[in-house]
Amino acid sequence: MEEQLIPIDIHKNKLIDWLISRRHCKREWQDKIIVIREKINNAIQDMPVHAGIAELLSGSYINYFHCKNIVEILRETEKDSKNIFGMYGSQRMKDWQEIIKLYERENVYLIEAAQMLIRNINYEVPSLKKQLAKFEQIQLECEKKDADYTKTANSVQAEFNSQCKQLGIEGVKIKRELVACLADLPKILNDAAKKAKSLKAAQEFYEAFVKFIIGREHHGGCLPLLKYIIDHGNVTTYEWMYGEPPLQIEEPQLDVQFDDEEQVDQNDEKIDFGGEAIDFSTVNECTSKTDDDQIDFGEGGIDWGTVDEAIDWNTVDGISKQIDLADVTLNESGIVVEETGMSGGVARLKEAYTLLDNPETRYKLMDELLELESFLLIRLSEMAASDTDHLIGLSQMSEAPALLQMQTTGSTSAMLKQTRDVIAAVLDKRACQLHSIKHSPRYVDQLAFTLKQKLSIMDKILLSKKALQEKKEEATSGAIDIQPKIKLIINKTKELQMEIELDISRKYKNRPCNIMGGANTL
Repeated sequence: MEEQLIPIDIHKNKLIDWLISRRHCKREWQDKIIVIREKINNAIQDMPVHAGIAELLSGSYINYFHCKNIVEILRETEKDSKNIFGMYGSQRMKDWQEIIKLYERENVYLIEAAQMLIRNINYEVPSLKKQLAKFEQIQLECEKKDADYTKTANSVQAEFNSQCKQLGIEGVKIKRELVACLADLPKILNDAAKKAKSLKAAQEFYEAFVKFIIGREHHGGCLPLLKYIIDHGNVTTYEWMYGEPPLQIEEPQLDVQFDDEEQVDQNDEKIDFGGEAIDFSTVNECTSKTDDDQIDFGEGGIDWGTVDEAIDWNTVDGISKQIDLADVTLNESGIVVEETGMSGGVARLKEAYTLLDNPETRYKLMDELLELESFLLIRLSEMAASDTDHLIGLSQMSEAPALLQMQTTGSTSAMLKQTRDVIAAVLDKRACQLHSIKHSPRYVDQLAFTLKQKLSIMDKILLSKKALQEKKEEATSGAIDIQPKIKLIINKTKELQMEIELDISRKYKNRPCNIMGGANTL
């Protein structure tokens, strides 16, 4: 093989050592480069406006081959300064020609170009690619975090909506909406009291059983509160305690603070809780006229719902014209209206609450319901042990009243189911929540705090998503900006490598020169 055809293969990392070892360049080349770089910096300050020069100076560190191209461009732009001897009078041309001569002394340009090539391949391009990868990684992380934030926000929003739906509120002015829901409480409690009426047979069964077992009436009665509710319904605690309905009901005002919510008129702070309670604040005007008289209103009681339409309470004359007191008879069960005694028939504080609303009587009722449930469970167990499906069948029950002997497994199971239905109605989740809202300001505060905390979490998530979006946009912009830079440097590096290979090839009679691991790996 002819020597001219043997390629010269040089690894890029060995290129500088190869040039020095082959005596193309000297080790002291860096000191000379400093002088050249200063002249280039000075010359570049005074350049003509030319698209080719602008392209040469963009995107890469200026080198010898750029300087040669600049001189070629100046031959055109500065041709007017050429004298008869072919010399250029332009200072620009003189400066760049001097730079070319300094570069060519001892092949300083070649070793500098080799250093630029190595730096671009080993450091510049990988660094830019690393930045690009970092920007792309930030975009992926932002997208993943944004999806997580969205999922969390949707979950918190769903929990908030679910709790608001359970409470029956919109979730805007939470405390006020919670208090407004108390209007539903009387109906819920009255419905539970109506269900309790179905336990009359079970209550009588229990009462008869106790009487038969101990041989006498139980002191204080069996399930007294449940029996009273079955007979009279969900009346006030006052009526339960004193045996007569109050003339006036004054429930304690709710002690809920709305400092953190928009203030409303004072009139709106009094919530109408429904029920049968009526404000008889003007009854005292007539009670002062009756003194110690006891009035019998008959078995049907008084229809107080239309009293304002029937009587003009503003004047005593109106009373005498509308009501003939001579037609009213007194009996022992009539209502006595006095200034002393039971506060003149006014139910106040806990006495103003209904039996299912008053925490004390509510707990007592639950005790009695659970007591009745336990009794029925024991009776069912005894019936199952007696191997009979129609009669209790125990020997000691042979002399029991017919009410006890008539009970079967089926009837007892039905009573047990009715009892559990009433327990479920009393312990209904919404009823318990409304009861806690009415009787525990701290519960209202805690409930409102829990809901507002979810809103706060959603607000924080929205802020985080906004910051995340800004970060993603910055990374996207950075990636867009850096991609052309990488492409430009790679192209410039390939051009520089080609120039170095051609220059070395010329020095060895045009033998092919290959720089291994060069720009083709980028």
